[in-house]
Amino acid sequence: MSTKYTIKDLERVSGIKAHTLRIWEQRYDILIPKRTNTNIRYYNDADLKKVLNVSLLNNNGFKISSIAKLNHESIVVEVEKLLNDYKKESLQIESLVICMLNMDEARFEKIINNSILHFGFENTIEKILFPFIQHMGNMWQTGIINPAQEHYISNLIRQKLIARIDNLSLALPVKHKTYLFYLPSQELHEMSLLYACFLCKARGNKCLYLGQSVPHEDLDSIVNLIKPDVIVSIITSSLTGSTLNDYLNSFSKKILETEILFSGRLFFSADEKYIMPSKKMKLFKNFAEFKTFI
Repeated sequence: MSTKYTIKDLERVSGIKAHTLRIWEQRYDILIPKRTNTNIRYYNDADLKKVLNVSLLNNNGFKISSIAKLNHESIVVEVEKLLNDYKKESLQIESLVICMLNMDEARFEKIINNSILHFGFENTIEKILFPFIQHMGNMWQTGIINPAQEHYISNLIRQKLIARIDNLSLALPVKHKTYLFYLPSQELHEMSLLYACFLCKARGNKCLYLGQSVPHEDLDSIVNLIKPDVIVSIITSSLTGSTLNDYLNSFSKKILETEILFSGRLFFSADEKYIMPSKKMKLFKNFAEFKTFI
């Protein structure tokens, strides 16, 4: 069953202002809104996909008057030409959105693999996939996509990261550091942590990945056992039963003797005030900063 979208929904997904969309409707018949029994305007899945394609063409030099003269098949052909050019990372983000709406895994895989060939793996992750994930999250919050679509696509990206990490050489240089990666209890958003693990391993370090939802007492035990040089954690969600300050202060003295790199939305939230209790604890805002640490 087709989802019903408002013109504000189309604006949020495409980036085209609702006022502009209405002008395009009136002047060029780009969209023809449907109406409910109570005369409320709405748009369907086909309208959403058309707006995304029109937006992509318009943002890349096509005048709206020229686009309006094209039929559906011609619009798709011109979009394909742009997407196969691989000159801009942003074009691939828009294409991934369309793949997600169509649940087109084969096309999704092709875009990612070709992006890696043209832009490199790290640029593909940082400039295409992470911005796409953020956009996908916004679409989920506003009801444009459902949780199943988000989970499905997120798992495809997660598989790419894990496969890339597994393909890295296990041989370590004489001088290397041991990095330990974990997420706090109840924290399940691991995509950024997986990428941080990849970056460290790709640069010749030993990486021990504990993954999601690690209880604090288990972390203490493992740190005592393996004595890593650096601990890395990326905290996105609010901590269960604890403030951020309480959590930072709860690290044992032994762990505070180890360098700890933190990042994540929680650290940059206006609602969370914190003080790092040790000079060994450091914060990185993005992966460009993280790379300077490693």
